[in-house]
Amino acid sequence: MNFSFPGRNRHARQSTTTTTSAISSATGASSPPDDNWETLDLSSSEYARRRREMMQLINDLRSLGQVIYEFAETLMDLPSIVVIGGQSAGKSSLVEAVSGVNVPRDSGTCTRCPMECTMSSSATTWSCRIKLRFDYDSSGRSSQQQKEISFGPTITDKNEVDIWLRRAQAAILNPNNPPESFHRKSIQELRNLTATNSLKFSRNVVSVFIEDPGATDLSFVDLPGLIQNEDEEVVELVRQLTEGYISRPNTIILTTIPMSDDMQNQQSVRMAKLADPEGERTIGILTKPDTLGDGAVNSKQFWLDVIEGRQHTLKHGYYCVRLPDDAQRAQHLSRAALQRIAADWFDATPPWSGVADRGRFGIPAFVTDISVLLVQHINRVIPQLKQDVERLLGSCLEEIGALPPPVEVDPQIEVLRRVNAFCCAFKDVVSGASSDKSLAQRNRALYTIFARDIGGTSPDFRPFEDPEQYMPIDGLDSEEHTEVRNDKVQIMGVYEVRKTIAESIAWELPGNIPYEAKTRLINQFTDLWFAPAEKCVASINDVLDDVIQQLTKTHFGQFKILQNTISDLIRPDIEEYKSKVPQMVKETLHLEIVPIYSQNVKDFQVLRGRWLNKYRAAHNKPGYYVIGDQISIAQSADSAPAVGQPRAWGARDVRVDPPEIQALRFLAQAGYENLKLEDLARLYPPDEFEDELVVMADVRAYFTIAYKRIIDHIPLKIHQSLHLALAVKLSVSLLQRLIVDSTSTGNFADRMKELVSEDPAIEAKRVQLETKRTRLQEMRRKLVNFAAGV
Repeated sequence: MNFSFPGRNRHARQSTTTTTSAISSATGASSPPDDNWETLDLSSSEYARRRREMMQLINDLRSLGQVIYEFAETLMDLPSIVVIGGQSAGKSSLVEAVSGVNVPRDSGTCTRCPMECTMSSSATTWSCRIKLRFDYDSSGRSSQQQKEISFGPTITDKNEVDIWLRRAQAAILNPNNPPESFHRKSIQELRNLTATNSLKFSRNVVSVFIEDPGATDLSFVDLPGLIQNEDEEVVELVRQLTEGYISRPNTIILTTIPMSDDMQNQQSVRMAKLADPEGERTIGILTKPDTLGDGAVNSKQFWLDVIEGRQHTLKHGYYCVRLPDDAQRAQHLSRAALQRIAADWFDATPPWSGVADRGRFGIPAFVTDISVLLVQHINRVIPQLKQDVERLLGSCLEEIGALPPPVEVDPQIEVLRRVNAFCCAFKDVVSGASSDKSLAQRNRALYTIFARDIGGTSPDFRPFEDPEQYMPIDGLDSEEHTEVRNDKVQIMGVYEVRKTIAESIAWELPGNIPYEAKTRLINQFTDLWFAPAEKCVASINDVLDDVIQQLTKTHFGQFKILQNTISDLIRPDIEEYKSKVPQMVKETLHLEIVPIYSQNVKDFQVLRGRWLNKYRAAHNKPGYYVIGDQISIAQSADSAPAVGQPRAWGARDVRVDPPEIQALRFLAQAGYENLKLEDLARLYPPDEFEDELVVMADVRAYFTIAYKRIIDHIPLKIHQSLHLALAVKLSVSLLQRLIVDSTSTGNFADRMKELVSEDPAIEAKRVQLETKRTRLQEMRRKLVNFAAGV
């Protein structure tokens, strides 16, 4: 950053009067009366016009940031001036001298929150407005939404500014009290309040807007003075507050330094150095030169070296100001008179009277130069401001485009159109014809879980005398899921099945197995099907609710009244059909209980034979199934080569096939091909547990038949009786109920209009975004015009 001050010869010795006269001559202005000498800066030049326009532009942008939170200074680092320094460094007096208004300065009073002061010379009469800006809560945590409120009336008497600033600061320091409760408090009441319950300091801001035709257009922030003799928490808060303001790269730092103190003791100087190591945006303001007595020769020489740039140099140097004392302030002298007194003092008091650059002394010179610097700073960031406005405008237009369009057709047509679209969409979702496949895909996943749970109820027959010592006999071509068997399934060996047969014997002839034994064993697993079915139905209903809710939000969400009305109207149908499904599923499951029946005879006989051979083989070769001993016959068969195919032996491979495998190979050579291990079971001699093995095979085969049947029937029943039936019903009953609802509440047309009245939140959002767009477009126009010099 490289700033210069145009129009100033820093090494030409000239008095302030001479300087202002030269400016008057350059601008064609006549010599003013002596009491207005300080106004003879650049106020009547073309530069001053551009400066006022630029300052107004920045103020407009700040105002925009208060209307549109995203445009706040956290996103757009607008140029500003920040005044920092220790307590009693003369900050308040400097603010008073620059702004021309009295600020609270009596004993025990200090700045306890940031004060933003904006001065404009565009008005014809003097006025002051005060606002409170709350960016933080009472605990000092940042708020998500900035809040700014006007405080008190527009002030037209400068003498009233003091009390109103006291009231405003008290309102900031007491955030739990309504701001208007401070409007009538006296100075004594405010002092008493401050001494009791008030916060000691706050990050929230008092904003002061001054319209003064005699002012220099300027914006600055006065921060609380840096302190040391306070609680650590308070000291840290003030330090962090100061660091936060001066760390912004577009902030000009004015550090006030009392000449009555040592430069090395100035905390503000150290903080400014850390925030601005190169000194690109720091200016020193030396205060209280009149406190240096005649004997302070060394101190005067030191400060003279500082002013003339020989010590503690800054790129923009230092300004020395003499501010009014209490006696002069009590006389209520004009700002012009006070500044003339200070100028005469500098011109008459050595060593200051001997400094060649007279522009380093007094408030007028300082304000003129700092305003030039600020304008240069602003001019440098105008391109970035334009980019920020374009970015925010583009984001705003995207948000507007994302909002649902307002209704532009007859409300009756709009309602009927949306209802029809909703019903069609639900039919498409149910049938799977929609791009939204969520219902079908989520239900398919639930039906897969249902099939797994039903498969887990398969009988656990182990054809051994002590079944607990053997592995389960499963895996017959993986007809059903048995990865997770239901823990209610009983492990049954030959003795358990024999006991069931014995308990079922009635008047059968000897040698006949009671049919009841098989039905009792079958019912053991079909009774377990109700719980998985109920769980599946509950989940299917949840999916339906989610889909309906999403569809109503999609088609009616723009209009909350209509959305809630439609939800209420369709709820009876949804609940009616959902309530029917559990009973329907139970009825379907009861079909598997009485009678035990299937016309799929061929598959049943094939399965029965295969399971019987499997159980016979296992019963005769139990060693293959002992837990932790050997692998099962089925696993041996899976790893064996196909019968009739030669085995590829390695040079060292001397393994011999199990006898069963060799037997299958010899049978294949004899012409008995395509035999499996369980087929060899037919060659075994009659078994004393043959009846039990037959019962096991019959029950296990029937389970597979019933399993395959039920995992299809239940999903199809649910889909037909719930989803498809509801889709048909809604398209008729919804319109009927809507008409009845609308006519029962009065005029049909009025009811339709009410139903499509926009959600207040959306309407408010649209208004906010339209306001935002208008303001941003206005800011863009001003930035473009300003850059073009219009």
